[in-house]
Amino acid sequence: MSWLFGYNKGQQLPPQVPGVPAPPPGGDGDGDKNKAKDKWSNFDPTGLERAAKAARELDQSRHAKEALQLAKMQEETLHLEQNAKIKEYEAAVEQLKNEQIRVQSEERRKTLNEETKQNQARALYQDKLARQRYEDQLRQQQQMNEDNLRKQEESVQKQEAMRRSTVEHEMELRHKNEMLRIEAEARARAKVERENADIIREQIRLKAAEHRQTVLESITTAGTVFGEGFRAFVSDWDKVTATVAGLTLLAVGVYSAKNATGVAGRFVEARLGKPSLVRDTSRITVAEAFKHPIKVTRRLLSRIQDALEGVVLSPKLEERVRDIAIATRNTKNNKGLYRNILMYGPPGTGKTLFAKKLAMHSGMDYAIMTGGDVAPMGRDGVTAMHKVFDWANTSKRGLLLFVDEADAFLRKRSTEKISEDLRATLNAFLYRTGEQSNKFMLVLASNQPEQFDWAINDRIDEIVNFQLPGLDERERLVRLYFDKYVLKPASEGKQRLKVAQFDYGKKCSELAKITEGMSGREISKLGVAWQAAAYASEDGILTEAMIDARVADAVRQHQQKMEWLRAEGKEGDKGGKNPLQHLLEGTPV
Repeated sequence: MSWLFGYNKGQQLPPQVPGVPAPPPGGDGDGDKNKAKDKWSNFDPTGLERAAKAARELDQSRHAKEALQLAKMQEETLHLEQNAKIKEYEAAVEQLKNEQIRVQSEERRKTLNEETKQNQARALYQDKLARQRYEDQLRQQQQMNEDNLRKQEESVQKQEAMRRSTVEHEMELRHKNEMLRIEAEARARAKVERENADIIREQIRLKAAEHRQTVLESITTAGTVFGEGFRAFVSDWDKVTATVAGLTLLAVGVYSAKNATGVAGRFVEARLGKPSLVRDTSRITVAEAFKHPIKVTRRLLSRIQDALEGVVLSPKLEERVRDIAIATRNTKNNKGLYRNILMYGPPGTGKTLFAKKLAMHSGMDYAIMTGGDVAPMGRDGVTAMHKVFDWANTSKRGLLLFVDEADAFLRKRSTEKISEDLRATLNAFLYRTGEQSNKFMLVLASNQPEQFDWAINDRIDEIVNFQLPGLDERERLVRLYFDKYVLKPASEGKQRLKVAQFDYGKKCSELAKITEGMSGREISKLGVAWQAAAYASEDGILTEAMIDARVADAVRQHQQKMEWLRAEGKEGDKGGKNPLQHLLEGTPV
């Protein structure tokens, strides 16, 4: 009912917010009394009069109750609107407080994160300082140890020099005394001989006469005895017959024993001894058992090794050779027929190493022979070849016969370059390998398999191509030989070898990229070169610069070898690719 008393609807008091002091009614809160007096002095009471008049008229009207209800409803509506605005204001204030709390929480979180980062940075810095202090202490300790060792060596050298000089002086004095003693004895002996010269000559004369008389009597006695014995022997024919029969039986016994010893020796050589063509074997011989009993015992007690232990190959090739190893082991366990294998590829790609591992993994003995040893034997090559296969057939564990550089004597028989003796040896080899055996397994290795005789190709059951290692394989090889020839000797401490501080893994990855085109054997020689470089240095420390120098030298040598190989390939190639070009490209022939 504010309109009844002259108040405007738009002039309403703002809602009161909890926690905020309400402004004083009728002003901006300044409380100026003069302004209040001026306001009431200008007040117009006509509005109130009109309101009182309207109220009296409304009371007398029949619609008074409805007007009052309507006014009450308007007041309630206004009151509800005021409450809604108050709620909105309170919600806004609450949201503002929540926003302030969120901002404070965010600031606190940022502060905590920043403090955490600072603490981590401080911890890292302290750790770095501790590491530096520890490294400095180690370096100082190492320097002190080296100084002490050098001082000890110098002291030992000085003591050794003093001892040597003392010994030399003593020997010199002893030599002088000995010479003086010998000279005095010689003078005394000469004086005595001069004084007793007549007596000595008489003694010599008497001894000579006695010796002459004794010899003559001995000769006379011996002649008499032998003469009487010979006359008695000749006169008794029974003794003569027995003597002749005894001598005859003695000659027959000596001849029989000689022949029997030769036959027994050849039998033992064929069964137990190593044939002349076999360069290396894991099969235990009698001579080796007597010479190296400890080594033979360790070999007998050794466990079965993995076929690819220490062999680094590409994944596809590794999968294939592992299947071959499993099949060979199962064939040996089930006493089946072995399959013959041809391994070809560039030198140093692991053919011989895998053949040995294959034999050890399968529980077999291995024997290694080279094709270059067959041609110089000439006519004896056929006999030597038969001895090899006779010896292989006597193996109880099964024998893996590995022929390295097999193309040296298994080449085509139609060519004129092969001699008659080598052709006969090849025929003997073909005869002994005509059928698969459960006693031995034939493994051939060659860099030029296209030179094989066709009959050799017919005897091959499995062909495996060993290519040059790729980037991943080279990195594995570099890490393997760096650990074998550098890190292990340095960690054992028994050798004069140390390694400088640098990132070994990163360095091995870099070397794998640099050594592109190199074989596993060349990378293994790199490991030996690093070890030799450390031994050749004054302090025995292998640095990163020394490694880089050896690798650069090896890369230059490899490039020079490849240039020679290309030149040889161009000279020998008149129409198409020859085996040398295939070897350079690492492609099958």
